[in-house]
Amino acid sequence: MQVCDLTGKGKQYGHNVSFSQRHTKKVWKPNLQHKTVIVDGKKLSLKVSTQAIRTLKKKGLLT
Repeated sequence: MQVCDLTGKGKQYGHNVSFSQRHTKKVWKPNLQHKTVIVDGKKLSLKVSTQAIRTLKKKGLLT
């Protein structure tokens, strides 16, 4: 499933609107990456969004 394990960010639904104002269904999926994070000496494999990866790097939890 397309959901970030840390932030809970998932799919968003909406419409594509063409020049003629036709509305067709559209799904925006989050940019998820598989990352291995070490927590308390144990390796965890997580599906994490790129924004969450940036936050982890900023906090120094991911190198």
